[in-house]
Amino acid sequence: MTDAVLRLDHVFVVRTSNVLLDDVSLEVRAGEHWALLGPNGAGKSTMLGLVGAQTHPTRGTVDVLGRRIGRVELQALRREIGHVDPRHPVRGPLTVEEVVLTGLTGTNLTMLRWEPTDEQRAHVRALVEQLGLAGKADRPWAVLSQGERGRALIARALVNDPRLLLLDEPATGLDVAAREQLLETVDHLHTLWPDLTSVLVTHHLEELPVTTTHAALLRQGRLVAVGPADDVLTTAQVSATFDHPIRIAREHGRWRASSGRTPLPTA
Repeated sequence: MTDAVLRLDHVFVVRTSNVLLDDVSLEVRAGEHWALLGPNGAGKSTMLGLVGAQTHPTRGTVDVLGRRIGRVELQALRREIGHVDPRHPVRGPLTVEEVVLTGLTGTNLTMLRWEPTDEQRAHVRALVEQLGLAGKADRPWAVLSQGERGRALIARALVNDPRLLLLDEPATGLDVAAREQLLETVDHLHTLWPDLTSVLVTHHLEELPVTTTHAALLRQGRLVAVGPADDVLTTAQVSATFDHPIRIAREHGRWRASSGRTPLPTA
């Protein structure tokens, strides 16, 4: 028996003769919080599509929540995976509560002739409050700040009580204060749901929450390094991944990066 939530075994993804993932193997266990980093075009989105049960590998095997991609109905599997995408389209004059409720139906709009139960509404309102949006469940989406939208999308991803949470560059478009609030929310998730497993994709080490336990560095479709975050996120390995001298430091549980050609600032 294994407590693996994700397992990729010698995975290749080839599209129109382009190798997007090249012999990738990775295992993520229950309760771990992974960061997936790499430059543009490294294959991060392709990898997230696999573990999010959105696409199939060309070769190799992908197991998600104990089920193998290619042998399971993907739409059913997706309902067990929470996916946070700051580019998620919200159409129509929806409130925060209504946006979170669309996580139950897997749609962008509330479905016609579908009415949530009182229990589902209560669950949504509790999530909204837990994620720092107390009193804002009835607020129109259009008037929310980007940071508030980010927290609401996390609530939407959690509404089905998933075992796996995928965060696709969740700090995109946020200013520094909103980014820090969002990362505090992500850290808080792991206190509220200690068994939840997560994978966060980003270009920036400053966007990693304190609770990050493991990391994978991806370059040109191949894994440069995989393992515990402190072993992987080193000056040498991050520099190799981004093909540029980058100095890495960690302070109070958070990572910082600067050019390896200049001293790292202290403030």
